[in-house]
Amino acid sequence: MTKINTLIFSSIIAIIFSTNLRAQESTPITWRNLKDTQILMKEQPKKIFIDVYTDWCGWCKKMDQTTFKDTAVANRMNKWFYAAKFNAEQKDSIQFANVWFKNPEPDKNRSTHELAAALLNNRLSYPSFVVLDSDYKLLTTIPGFQEAGVFKYMLEFLGSELYKTTTWEKFIAEKLEKPAK
Repeated sequence: MTKINTLIFSSIIAIIFSTNLRAQESTPITWRNLKDTQILMKEQPKKIFIDVYTDWCGWCKKMDQTTFKDTAVANRMNKWFYAAKFNAEQKDSIQFANVWFKNPEPDKNRSTHELAAALLNNRLSYPSFVVLDSDYKLLTTIPGFQEAGVFKYMLEFLGSELYKTTTWEKFIAEKLEKPAK
């Protein structure tokens, strides 16, 4: 190969590599509904992250516009969880973990769905995030708007199962001492 051909070939490889790297880094969260999540759980169990929201919730919308668009948050979410959104005022009945749940007053505004009440242990605030293990057992509930900075570490702590070997306080102290990745 001539020097020019080598330079052109090297440039093309560099462009392809950097384009693939950027695409990989900016992959958005793969959000699913709970029905699809349960189907995937049968094929390949994972932890489940459920965003319990309402259509009128401003902080829920802000999470969607900021925290959930953060590359580090999206990468951790997609790596360790099936991410699902659930409208706490959904009108339709749903089967989840082999139990049927309904909205007791689907024609009424702001009627809370039974599944939202069950997932949040009747502590209804929005947004709230429910993390279940691969056996549908509750690991934790995270209430309220979360900034990406610490939220990405919550996902890592839960997703990588570090909660089994260390405390959240020790884990986050170590993370905040080191430069963020």
